[in-house]
Amino acid sequence: MTVIQALTTLRPDRFDRPDILKQLNAASRSLAELKGVAASMPNQGILIRTLGLQEAKDSSEIENIVTTHDELFREVAFPEAAGSAATKEVAHYRQALRTGFEAVRTSGLLTNNHILQIQAELERNHAGFRKLPGTALKGDGGRTIYTPPQDATVVEALMVDLERFINDDTLFAADPLLKMALIHHQFESIHPFYDGNGRTGRIVNVLYLVKQGLLDTPVLYLSRHIVRTKADYYRLLQDVRDHDTWEDWVLYMLSAVEHTAAEGIATIQAIKALLMDYKHRIRAGHRFYSQDLINNLFSYPYTKIEFVEHDLKVSRLTATKYLEALTAAGFLHKRKIGRSNYYINLPLYGILTGENLPAAEA
Repeated sequence: MTVIQALTTLRPDRFDRPDILKQLNAASRSLAELKGVAASMPNQGILIRTLGLQEAKDSSEIENIVTTHDELFREVAFPEAAGSAATKEVAHYRQALRTGFEAVRTSGLLTNNHILQIQAELERNHAGFRKLPGTALKGDGGRTIYTPPQDATVVEALMVDLERFINDDTLFAADPLLKMALIHHQFESIHPFYDGNGRTGRIVNVLYLVKQGLLDTPVLYLSRHIVRTKADYYRLLQDVRDHDTWEDWVLYMLSAVEHTAAEGIATIQAIKALLMDYKHRIRAGHRFYSQDLINNLFSYPYTKIEFVEHDLKVSRLTATKYLEALTAAGFLHKRKIGRSNYYINLPLYGILTGENLPAAEA
């Protein structure tokens, strides 16, 4: 079992290396641009809903909780339907992210109580921090590669120390992006929960950046990059424990921020361009155009009559009329689940997923 030291025992100046400072510069520039592009969206709530779904899928995939985009978007539209257990778990992730974001935005802090709330939303229980020994992380073939702290008092003490590190900027004089990398590693090494540690830790990443003012909304989602580099991610996590190679870990995380921010910028710009195209064409061709309608079509890749009723405050008959007219004009594609219809914004689906629906379905 590895003995975990407080992050404040590290010297900030050990990260004053030219390669780290260069990567930190690049990551900071990309993140600042992402913040600006996100702020240019007419309704940032659209990004939280749509990009949050993508992050939920990718973060869960790291933990081998796998679903398709189509299944996930249908789960959001029809949570009462008999979807797979994996799809419902991914949907819980999006709610956990929203819960955490509201807590940070309201309090200006990221506390252990907030982290407990996030994990409770993910796992739909209130087990709290681990109290029983026996947790170990296993690699290929079932071999134990890391045993986190087993004593409940040690777990709690380490989490209290991490909470102070997150919220007291005077404890460690370093750039917030560098601190985010340290916080993520420390959280994963403490492994404070029976389940949901990886997903909770990745939510903590983006919420810390919101807390520090580097983002206004949680739109930097590192999970897709981690999915692509999963072997490096786990290897570098363990190398810090085995060989104290914090610098390599920090470089990996800063590179992840740079690449993820660049992808996020391209995605948001594509969504914004599509939104403006729909806005102009619907306004020109349909008297029922409204900004609330546009917000609806871009908040839900799969919308339905009830969503339009709620968002536009119109009757079911009127909502149906709007959706059918937009389908006839080619803005939406209509599909059926059971006896209910739903309506797909196919171009938005393509932007979010990088794929097209199968021809038989689209």
